[in-house]
Amino acid sequence: MTRAQNLDTRAHPETLALCIQAPYNKTKNIQSYFDEFFNLIKSNGTLYDHALIVKLREIHPNTFLTPGKLEEVREFCAEKNIKQVIISEPLTAQQERKIEDYIGCIVVDRTMLILDIFKKAAHSAEGKMQVEVAYLEHKKTRLAGKGIHLEQQRGTIGVMSGFGETLKEKEKRFIENLINKINRQLHQLQTRRDTQRKQRIASKVPHLCLIGYTNAGKSTIINALTKASVLAEDKLFATLDTTTRELYIDGAKKGLISDTVGFIQYLPHKLIDAFKSTLSELQYASLLLHVIDCADPDWQVHIEVVHEILQDLEVDKPVLYVFNKADRLNEEELATFNVAIEAYEPRVLIAATSKPGIEPLIAYLRTWHG
Repeated sequence: MTRAQNLDTRAHPETLALCIQAPYNKTKNIQSYFDEFFNLIKSNGTLYDHALIVKLREIHPNTFLTPGKLEEVREFCAEKNIKQVIISEPLTAQQERKIEDYIGCIVVDRTMLILDIFKKAAHSAEGKMQVEVAYLEHKKTRLAGKGIHLEQQRGTIGVMSGFGETLKEKEKRFIENLINKINRQLHQLQTRRDTQRKQRIASKVPHLCLIGYTNAGKSTIINALTKASVLAEDKLFATLDTTTRELYIDGAKKGLISDTVGFIQYLPHKLIDAFKSTLSELQYASLLLHVIDCADPDWQVHIEVVHEILQDLEVDKPVLYVFNKADRLNEEELATFNVAIEAYEPRVLIAATSKPGIEPLIAYLRTWHG
């Protein structure tokens, strides 16, 4: 059974959610980070039976976990009859194999978990292809060491695969051919998008793009501003596909506004690479509306995550900080929060779920000129 199949099954095996506090993790509230990990598992529709927290002072290059912590996990899995372990951190292929071999369980790391969520959440043809490319790139790194049968020789004289080609090499070649095929299809879609973008730029239509950490409320905002019907759930990565709508303020057209995929800590680079064609739209935006969930205790870390990804994408555009979900703060929390956000300019404080709550954003856009 593959990891993806295993995550999809309803008659799930005994599963452990392994929460790791790694030394590189800059989250101030580690419980908030673990809660996000639990929400990832929930968003994937996966059930877990046990949770275990492990604090690491260093990362072992071969097994990620240090020998003592690895033994602790192995003993826990043996005692609880664990068959599958979902880990809060991204692992290398070697680390994943070493842990699996030692504890005798299927291991699903953070990257595979997020990829699986993306596969289920993508609905458009382009979104599905982008996720599939990322999934195949990840799978390609996991071919080594998956059983001795992959090392057996299959090639014979006169066959296309060539003499001595292993099953692993054959499967890798098949995956690479499939990736190339999908990338060609994505390139055609990118060409079409470039044409539409050139037409928009020529007509001088301003373009606003919503960006932000996942579940910050971007879809709720675009629905409130445009009366669109973008799926807005209290769920990580509820929407992946870009939605673009005309934006009217007081009956006057202000331009176009687009929703984009949400970001998250340690978002797999394979996914960033796969979505670069879609996210390239940010480079041509007139204004970025950076949406932040101000009720989340790690909102500052979330801002940093988005800034880092924008730098990776080489996007440098005017930004309006949109602090959302202000209605979830009491008066004392709101007063403290208003002091904490003084450094972020320009900014608005809103609650996108109500008409009065979103008015500060509408007021800003009313006077904004792209």
